[in-house]
Amino acid sequence: MHERLLVLVPRFANFIAIGLLIAYGLRLFGEYHSKGRWAKNATSLFAGAGLLGLALTLLLTPQNTAVLLLVAHTKVSIALLWISNLFLLASIAGFGFITYARPLRLWYERKVARDLRQGRPKIS
Repeated sequence: MHERLLVLVPRFANFIAIGLLIAYGLRLFGEYHSKGRWAKNATSLFAGAGLLGLALTLLLTPQNTAVLLLVAHTKVSIALLWISNLFLLASIAGFGFITYARPLRLWYERKVARDLRQGRPKIS
């Protein structure tokens, strides 16, 4: 049991480190794409690509591949597919909410301004 724990802890820590590298690499890619200046953001692009490459390199070691093979034989892929689809639907719903909430907010602000100009200070 103790020997098995000595093997599982470094593997788990390795997967956590890989996940953090991927997350930070994607964050740097997002920062690169969100700002329109090419010259200043090239470092974010290269840093993101470097971190994603490092994560991929660490993921493809023989020990990690064996763990991935064990996980692949379970039904985890179905759960991850559902979670991914739920996140995609949430992003679509968020986009729709943002798209339609702004015009409604602008309409309400115009209504309040119009009511204040007409001498009706009641804001509801």
